[in-house]
Amino acid sequence: MSRKEAILNMRQILVKRRDALRKALAGDLSLLKELRAQTSGDMVDAALDSVQDEISSQLAEVESRELARIEYALERMREGHFGICEGCGTNIPVARLNALPYATHCIDCQREAERQGLSTTSDVDWGRLLDSSGDAGDLSINDVELDVS
Repeated sequence: MSRKEAILNMRQILVKRRDALRKALAGDLSLLKELRAQTSGDMVDAALDSVQDEISSQLAEVESRELARIEYALERMREGHFGICEGCGTNIPVARLNALPYATHCIDCQREAERQGLSTTSDVDWGRLLDSSGDAGDLSINDVELDVS
């Protein structure tokens, strides 16, 4: 498969993922609104609702960042710059684009940016997903109930 065919295939993948994320975010946001509108019975219910709200909110934030990266990749495709490293201007290998279709840097430039602590369009603050300010012994994953249906 040629590079051009691979990029066209990635466009289809990105569009499908974008549409799925849009639907998921619309569902997540409406779910958050519904949860906030409900009145809870007691303190434990309120605490659990609050935890679930926070987890849903943070997952929606991660999905929204991915959606923004996908939109940016599609924009770069329209402009003819997709698959070109923003750091050095060389072609990003197709294998990297297959693994991370919205990559904007080749591996070497990404490593250098990470080494220097520079922000790129693909950085995610994974530390925000966990609240490390409290005592980790107070809560375990078994204490949190998630609805994954």
